[in-house]
Amino acid sequence: MLQTAALCKSSRFCYSSVANCLTLCLFPGTMDAFCGTWKIKSSANFDEYLQALNVGILTRKIAVKQNPSVHITKDGDKVTIKTCSTFKTSEITFKLGEEFDETTADDRKVKSLITIENGKLVHLQKWDGKETTLVREPEDDKFILVRLLSYNCVAKY
Repeated sequence: MLQTAALCKSSRFCYSSVANCLTLCLFPGTMDAFCGTWKIKSSANFDEYLQALNVGILTRKIAVKQNPSVHITKDGDKVTIKTCSTFKTSEITFKLGEEFDETTADDRKVKSLITIENGKLVHLQKWDGKETTLVREPEDDKFILVRLLSYNCVAKY
């Protein structure tokens, strides 16, 4: 299962709130490339992704209508990813390359490991013999998030 979302980075240096935001990335492939505030611009297959995670229909219907923002900050070797919407706010703080316990926005208790691989922020979540990978990638003035499931899912293009 493949779910993608494109977000636009917003900051005081933006030309507009919709597009053409300046990228403040100084060092591609480092955490600096991910830090900032990102607003969702588009999403595909999110309901199918949530359904594959066994998220209830009411929660799915609310979640797919949200337009969350993602705030990524770095303080020394600690990174915080905060996702905010009118429905729910979730926040994780971690060190790259160190496994940690996470409670996801849909209340799964998972073991997570986040690394940087080939300029992408790779977030592996494992629970109950299942796993999903979230791949975040800065691209020009956008931030692409791809969610991949490793069980009972088929992506058709």
